[in-house]
This record gives sequence, C-alpha cells and structure tokens, in this order.
Amino acid sequence: MEDYTPEGSREELKELLSKYQKMRSGKGTYFLEEESFEKLIDYFDDNDQLHKAIEAANHGIDQYPYSSLLLIKKADLMIADRQYSEALDVLEKVSVLDNTDTNLYILKIEAYLALGMGEKALALFEDALALFEGKERVEFLFDVADVFDDYEETEHVFLCLKLILDQEPNNQEALYKICFWTDYLEKFEESIELHKKIIDAHPYNHLAWFNLGTAFQGLKLYEKAIDAYQYSIAIDDKFDYAYRNLGDAYIRIRKYHEAIEALEKVLELSIPEDVIYEALGYCFEKTKNYSQARVHYRKAIHLKQGDSQLYYRVGLTFMKEENFVGAMPYLETALSIQPSNVDFKFAMAQCCEHTGILKQAFEYYNDFISSRPKSVKGWKALIHCLYSYGFYEEGINQAGLGYAITEKPVFKYYKASGLFRFGKVKEGLVWLELALVDAPHLFKEFASLDPESLQRTSVVRLVNSYLPKKKSKTKKK
Repeated sequence: MEDYTPEGSREELKELLSKYQKMRSGKGTYFLEEESFEKLIDYFDDNDQLHKAIEAANHGIDQYPYSSLLLIKKADLMIADRQYSEALDVLEKVSVLDNTDTNLYILKIEAYLALGMGEKALALFEDALALFEGKERVEFLFDVADVFDDYEETEHVFLCLKLILDQEPNNQEALYKICFWTDYLEKFEESIELHKKIIDAHPYNHLAWFNLGTAFQGLKLYEKAIDAYQYSIAIDDKFDYAYRNLGDAYIRIRKYHEAIEALEKVLELSIPEDVIYEALGYCFEKTKNYSQARVHYRKAIHLKQGDSQLYYRVGLTFMKEENFVGAMPYLETALSIQPSNVDFKFAMAQCCEHTGILKQAFEYYNDFISSRPKSVKGWKALIHCLYSYGFYEEGINQAGLGYAITEKPVFKYYKASGLFRFGKVKEGLVWLELALVDAPHLFKEFASLDPESLQRTSVVRLVNSYLPKKKSKTKKK
C-alpha cells in the first residue's frame, strides 16, 4: 500500500476520513471516488482495524457494485477474518466481472485450502497456470507459493519455484527460496537435475552453482559440493554464503586448514557471527592450535553470551594442553549455565582428579554415572581415579558394580587389577582368568591399566595359556 501519512498526504487522509465519517453518519451527501475507498480500506487494514476495513469495502461496493478491485479487497479481508465461504461468494461475483485477475485465483485457492478443500484448490491452481504468461505468471507463482506455504502444501511450494525457474532461470528470488525448500524437503536429486539444466544454459549463474553445491552436500557428496562452491566463488568472489558452505563441507571431510581459509573469508565479507567464530575455533582445535581455538571461541562467546557449550569447548582446549587449572573456570561457568549437563561434570571430574581435588572428582564422576549408568567411560574413569590415588578396596567394589550394571567384561580386568594392587593375588588371578575366557581381545586394557602386574610370573603364565602366541615373521630357508 502507498504510504499516505507523510507531509501533505497526512492532511489529505485526514480530510478523506472526515468525509467518510460524515457519509457514514448521514450528516452530509458525499460521493467518494473508487480510489478513495481503496485508500480507506488500506488505512484501516494497515492499522489492524479489520472490521472497519470490511465496512469501508461494503460502502465502496454500494457505490461501485461492478468494481472487481473493491470486491477482491473485500474477499481478501473476509479471508483474514476467517469468513471463507462468504469470501468465495464474493469471488464468484468477481469471476463474472474479470476472470483475468491473478488475485481472484490466489484468494480462491487460499479459501479452498482454509476450508479443507485441498483437491479443489490444487485443481484451480492447475487451471490458473494455463491462463497467465510472462511476468504475470511469475508473480502469480510467487504469490500462490506463499499461500501454499501458509497451509503447509510444501510440495506445491517447491513446484511453484521450479516453474518459475523453468521460465526465468536467473530469477534470484526463486533461486534463493528453492535452496531452502530443497533442504527442507530433502529434494536433493531433483535439485541437482534442475540446477544442472540451468547451468548448462547459464554457466555463469553463481546461485545455480551454489544451489547445486548445497544439493550435493545434502547427499553427503562433499567433494562434489566443494567443486560446485568453488565454481560459484570463481564467478562471484564476494559471495559469502558460498564460502560459508565451503567451510562446512571441508569440515565434514576433515580438511580443517582449507575450512579455516574459507571461514576467514566469510569474516572478511560479512558481519561477524558467533557460528563462524565457533566453527573456526573447532577447526583450530582439530589442528591442535589450541591458543587460536580459544581466541575464536571467546569471540563467539562475546557475540553469544550464555552459551554453555562455548565455555565447555574453551575448557577442553586447556585440558588437551593438560592445563587443568586453566580449564576449570570455564567448565565452572558452563556448569553454572547448564548445571545438569553430565558431559560438563565429567570434564570437571577429570580436572579435579588431575589437580588432586579428590572429593569433588568423585562427586562429579558419581553424578555422571548416575545419569548414564550404562556408560563404560564413566565407570572406567572413576575406577582409574580410585586406583591412581590408592583407594584400591573402593575401586574393586566399583569395578564389580560396573560389571554388574553394564555387563561389560572389561570390568573383570579392572577388578583383577585392583585385587593385585590390594595384595589379593590369588583372587586377582581368578578374575583375570574369567576376563581372559570372556574377552581375550580386551587384555590390552589390563596391560595399560596395570603394567606392573605383567612382571608377575603367575600372571604371565596365565596370560600365555589363553592368548595365542604371535607367529614368527622369519621365513624358513
């Protein structure tokens, strides 16, 4: 709608409203132009005075009974007021006066959909497609796509956009929109076929190359996606969305250095976003450049304060450098934001363990195990911590409990290790034999946990009786 409020137009509207009120109250004889009624309807509609807008439309139709424009405006308002059947009656009058107006078909389709008459709506859509051509057809398809979107006829939204691109392959609005709907509906193969056809005819269409890349990426064909994004960037080297997706595709195939290069280009071309800084932090973390990872995670935190995961990731970078003291403040902040997160508690348990804060370490490990009793990781970490600080008896008990709950044979090895350390060698040999019978392939867990026990003759003899001897690689002459 035209804006009637600035400058002199405000006075014009004020005068028009005054005339209209006098006409309504019968205080004067006024004959308003059809255009004046249009302005009044739009004014009331824009100010959320729906019923006054409908009333103005009725007054206008009284004076101009054959105005298809006023009738269409009334039908549109009635649909907004959920008077769908009444709106269809009004639109039937319009179809007699002017059946070439795209709004007639758009509003009818919307009314049918609102009434649950989907088949009628889709049949009318098919009929309408044959009536319009050129720009008018494109505008109709955009408008009806919005209606289909409102009523979750998503397949037909995609169809409308395809039809637009069949007619106008370089239509940017349609190319942007179909990219979203391709991903939403997972129509990746169909999108690939469509955009290859566009590229064949228009090889310098950077959006078509980009959409082709997103479709390949949707199918997890990351190498092909990367090629498509690179073509898009070659055509338009300022296209930040292509660099963004290129970075993501490189991350998926673990090419972190290339991902960093692409994501840094995004920062050059667009307003900084927390997700880009976070992705860069992740890439630097994967390349073991932990100081740079922290720099970017902190920048992400600045833009998205209160994100517990970002604090957690900073903490992990310190832990990977074995700087457990440095990690703890970030993990504490993460836990203050999300106190129930057991992954944060597990990381805190590890930090407390390595800094000798044992009471808290055990509490955090127990919290983790309580939340995930079947998690082997939690039980193993707790038992390892107990053994490391000489709490063998408690560690043996926890190993037995861990086996009882998880039924994982690795805890037989853990129990055997504790028994050897606690001086109960005979019982340790019993549990070691049970473990070897049950899961000989896990013996490396025992060897890693308790290398000192491998010096015992009884242990070596027992192990040799269950584990197959390695064949000599020396060839016979």
